[in-house]
Amino acid sequence: MSALDDAVRTVAGVPRLLVALDFDGVLAPIVPVPSDARPLPVSAAAIGSLATLPDTTVALVSGRGLADLAAVSGFGTPIRLIGSHGAEFDDGGAVLDDAQRERLERLGTELRALVDGEPGVTLEEKPAGLAVHVRNAPADVGERVFEAVRTGPASWPGIETTPGKAVLDLAVLQVNKGLALDLLRERIEPDAVLFAGDDVTDETAFARLRPGDVGVKVGPGETAAEHRVPGPAEIGALLQELLAVRTSRRG
Repeated sequence: MSALDDAVRTVAGVPRLLVALDFDGVLAPIVPVPSDARPLPVSAAAIGSLATLPDTTVALVSGRGLADLAAVSGFGTPIRLIGSHGAEFDDGGAVLDDAQRERLERLGTELRALVDGEPGVTLEEKPAGLAVHVRNAPADVGERVFEAVRTGPASWPGIETTPGKAVLDLAVLQVNKGLALDLLRERIEPDAVLFAGDDVTDETAFARLRPGDVGVKVGPGETAAEHRVPGPAEIGALLQELLAVRTSRRG
């Protein structure tokens, strides 16, 4: 039995469990067109069943906007959805004051001007910010656009910047997945957390894990997570194992 198998079996037995997962690259393979992403059927079935177990909360914690996350994942209650790196919870959207709303309007105007006409570059609008996507752009275009964003609006006071894989998120309030995980923990009061993520944006959540929690990095890259799997298919198998063990122990 691997160390990860042992950790999954241990965490499956805690009285109250929180399973928090990134979506893209974890439940769903990365695809060229973000709107085409869908969770692997085995993962979708496993978390759907996990979410119905007593004292078990399943949450998706994504950089996608909340509405977008709901659309591509197909999930809803009882699975919790947290979008925009924690700026949007499914029990209430982002709340901005007048200064933040004004800053958001200025940010949108500037970013639209920067990416206008740049091939393969898209903007994703969110309640508390915008994301610049360059996955489908030529490498030189992506580098040029990101440099313009970093030296331009990303440097403004009051703008929080979160780099990811071929994406740069800009928000008018402080958000990250670590803070989102802390808030979930406060609300749910779990005895342990299992968190899986693939992106650099997930490292803030891995850094918030405590003794007894389980962190799983999906794919390559430096990480604070204790465990690692190659890709979404292995996450599906992990979730199946977690479901089987927790069901047997709570049956």
